[in-house]
Amino acid sequence: MTKSFTSSRRQFLCYSAGVVTFGIGATYAPRVLASDTQASSLSFNHTHTKENISLIYSEGGHYVPQALNRLNHFLRDHYTGDVGAMDPELFDVLHRIVLVLGTALQPFQVISGYRCPATNNRLRAANTGGVAKHSLHMDGKAIDIRLPGVPLTELRDVALSLKAGGVGYYSREQFVHIDTGRVRHWGA
Repeated sequence: MTKSFTSSRRQFLCYSAGVVTFGIGATYAPRVLASDTQASSLSFNHTHTKENISLIYSEGGHYVPQALNRLNHFLRDHYTGDVGAMDPELFDVLHRIVLVLGTALQPFQVISGYRCPATNNRLRAANTGGVAKHSLHMDGKAIDIRLPGVPLTELRDVALSLKAGGVGYYSREQFVHIDTGRVRHWGA
């Protein structure tokens, strides 16, 4: 079942200004306004495969199995073609980010979705940095993204405000890592 949250960009920015101005330690908690009957959709462009997808992944409070299968294939390991089972809660987090930022957004650009163990080990051995031994990418619980027209720091801050899992900020590589693991963050 999806958890639909919404808030306006203005509310988020006002909250952010309060944190910066007053050093408020409170957590941004979006209000639940949408009913479980609302459809949840996402759009992606994959930077490596050059594929695009836009679909409704949840309707009436239930995930759409065919849509999840399409997303699993779309977010496959782009090195090997191996398809993993992505965590649907990851899509809920991305949908919540879209709701906070507003509706007139470009599709998410995907840098990495599912990563098979062999690919993960090869990337770790290449010493490119930022590849965890037990990466949540291998469990289908992580995605590396950016959002055209949205500053990377704003995307990071919105993801952090949701407190829905891990958020990594990779400014040099120009992406934000989002996962459904424990709440934590890293990167400048």
